[in-house]
Amino acid sequence: MGKTPKCTKAVAYVRVSTGKQDLSMEAQEERIRLYCQLNGLDLVEVIRERGVTAKIKLNKRPEGSRIAKLTASGVCHIVALKLDRLFRNAVDALSHVEEWEEAGISLHLVDMGGQSVNTGSSMGKMLITMLAGFAEFERNMIAERTTAALRHKKAHGEVYNHVPFGFKAQHGNLVPDATEQAVIARMQDLRSEGTSYNEIANTLNGDSVATKQGGIWRSQTVKNILEAAA
Repeated sequence: MGKTPKCTKAVAYVRVSTGKQDLSMEAQEERIRLYCQLNGLDLVEVIRERGVTAKIKLNKRPEGSRIAKLTASGVCHIVALKLDRLFRNAVDALSHVEEWEEAGISLHLVDMGGQSVNTGSSMGKMLITMLAGFAEFERNMIAERTTAALRHKKAHGEVYNHVPFGFKAQHGNLVPDATEQAVIARMQDLRSEGTSYNEIANTLNGDSVATKQGGIWRSQTVKNILEAAA
């Protein structure tokens, strides 16, 4: 009796985020096709995702959900250029890798620090676990540095991220906006009387008080403003 033929069917996933300097879909696809040719993979479909952030889970993305349908129909290799094309963070990456491994599906990353990774091997599985952790660490460090920079700007009255309610930008600095400061004072008075955030929002909406963006007030917006003013 002959051996069961090894599965070679693969699906590629490429993604670019709107407004970011991502490697183009065409460039990602070109490198993936070359990888598949060199490794004997039969690329049956290329899934293209445009203008979607990695913060959205893969199976919740407009095109990403198609991966599950293809793997259910016999595709056993998923190929992407980098880790962040597919996953939100290290935990998300590793949970998918484990799920796919149990189903006999291998993940291939064409460029992880200059080398390719295939979770179909024990070495590949170990490498992706380590690399996912390092990628998450790097993102956290960037987030910490950004938070520290914003905190410094806020403490020194400089414009940061967006102009917060109660202030306006003037020559790169934050200066109090008398009208919005009066609204904050009113919020504080209502809150001190035991009024809920939701009730405060409803009161402001009822009195046609404008938000920073001209929209309607919501309880979370009121809460955020009062916490920032505390």
